Amino acid sequence: MSNSGNRQPTIIDIAKAAGVSKSTVARALSGSPHIGEASRERVLTAVRALGYERNHLAHSLRAGRTGMIGLVIPDIANPFWAEVARGAQDAAAANGSSLLIFSSDWDAAREASHLRALRQARVDGAIVNPVADNVDGLGRFGLPVVLIGSSAERFPELSSVGSDIAQGVALGLDHLASLGHFRPALLLGSPNRLARVRFLRVVHDHCLAHDIDPATLMIEEGEYTVESGKAATLRLLEREGAAVRCIFAANDLMALGALLAVREAGLTCPGEVSILGFDGIPAGAFSDPGLTTIEKPARSIGLEGIKLLAEAIDGNLDHRRVLLECTLTMRGSLARTEKDNRSARLVAGGRN
Repeated sequence: MSNSGNRQPTIIDIAKAAGVSKSTVARALSGSPHIGEASRERVLTAVRALGYERNHLAHSLRAGRTGMIGLVIPDIANPFWAEVARGAQDAAAANGSSLLIFSSDWDAAREASHLRALRQARVDGAIVNPVADNVDGLGRFGLPVVLIGSSAERFPELSSVGSDIAQGVALGLDHLASLGHFRPALLLGSPNRLARVRFLRVVHDHCLAHDIDPATLMIEEGEYTVESGKAATLRLLEREGAAVRCIFAANDLMALGALLAVREAGLTCPGEVSILGFDGIPAGAFSDPGLTTIEKPARSIGLEGIKLLAEAIDGNLDHRRVLLECTLTMRGSLARTEKDNRSARLVAGGRN
């Protein structure tokens, strides 16, 4: 059996080839249980022989669904967000859906433009990591939405999924304390983000538990990039000097920038400065030394986000916040604190 010319085969062609009615073909293609196995097999054999491809758009319009889902993340170039996207893509494909991925580049206007494009594309719903901690405008886009990221807890009317930042920060601080680093310098992101507030809240509690004045902590700010992490670390080293024995960065890209800055300053990691990251991106395994990090479950965030969105699309209004546990990934960028090698070296240098 073959289809003549370049014309795409239709349901009518399949019905003729299989010797069944059009309604029987429709039932077979939709997976309906109301069809005999022999008839179903004849239809599927004809489909394969003729190279029939179902018109999913027409079917979706009849069903009120397009089978397309939107994902709006802040930075597709960041390996963490790429992992989130991969998890969402895998889950969407398993559900027979296609994923449209947009990067807002931390720009609220661009994010709004992407959401309008998704609505015009008639997507069934969207997963969004909002650029700002104010997502009041999402409702006007008329889409089922699931949030990911730090903004989510402020909006209990929407389902959300994310890593347990508080648990992850506490895990990192406890591990640093076990190595003698009770007062790490901090590389933090934008001051107007909830993630920073949550990070500092855990640090504050940790300080009180170890009889440390939180006001004495060394803190530098930057963006979540390698370049910004490097610049922030150089400022920190210039200002604090040998007091910087350990750095805890808010994400791995900043931590990798810190590693470059330490090297540029003529110091060693972890011998003179220990560095701890936060995210668990693959690049950390290939730095020298390898970056010890608190790993967020990036791919699982994408997978769980699709599950929650499917519930929202189906009209489930039982909104919930899912927090996934972080884990410690040990590599080579942390060392137990010993005598201040830099101070000793400076003293020795002064004697020569």
